[in-house]
Amino acid sequence: MTRRRGNEVQEQCQQAYRKLVQVSQASVKQARQVVKALQQAADAEAEPLLNRLQQVIPLVEQVITQTVRRVLQGEQVPAEDKIVSLFEPHTDIIRRDKEHKPTEFGHKVWIDEVDGNIISDYRVLDGNPGDQTQWRPSLEHHLARFGKPPRQASADRGVYSAPNEELAEEMGVKHVILPKPGHLSKERRRYERQRWFTRGRRYHNGIEGRISGLKRAHGLDRCLYHGPDGFERWVGWGIIAHDLLVIGAALAS
Repeated sequence: MTRRRGNEVQEQCQQAYRKLVQVSQASVKQARQVVKALQQAADAEAEPLLNRLQQVIPLVEQVITQTVRRVLQGEQVPAEDKIVSLFEPHTDIIRRDKEHKPTEFGHKVWIDEVDGNIISDYRVLDGNPGDQTQWRPSLEHHLARFGKPPRQASADRGVYSAPNEELAEEMGVKHVILPKPGHLSKERRRYERQRWFTRGRRYHNGIEGRISGLKRAHGLDRCLYHGPDGFERWVGWGIIAHDLLVIGAALAS
């Protein structure tokens, strides 16, 4: 129904949502009665169900509230006020302006890679921060881990900003490879056509293959653990497995 267009369809959707809200509100009311009964029972066998209901009821109430605000009242509900999963309420709404995937659900994972295809750091990001904000933490972590700045540092277009370029240069990075998005001046085109810049871009493209490999071979396309700590562990084990295979292949050769 929501895929169709027209005023009549919109009214039908509103009616359907009102019914869903009413059913959900009735279910919450019944669940609260069950909670009272379980509390009075003081039964050890009932405790797991009691705990689960006490966790889920506030989440369902929040979903009802955001549905009323968004659908029935026509309000733009901020992403931080939304719950998109009752079972994994930590799930973030991710918008990266991809035409085929305008909205995704999960968590952004930031990956730092050093020479030799070794992943030296990863971060599970909170919310949907801009890529530009991750440049400084990556450079600072590299400096702390290896005791010196990288000779070359590169990232995608979304990371570019004049302050980010200046930061890397101030930290001692010789080759800063941050392609500028949008229209380029003649001076900027000449800058990005330098041999070291184009060579660095080709090297950086390999990270896309690394991300694909992490998804296909090491399970980072879908987390099977629960909770935010489980998500962190799942990503960490996948990256450890990747690095061990890379190290093993290097030793074998």
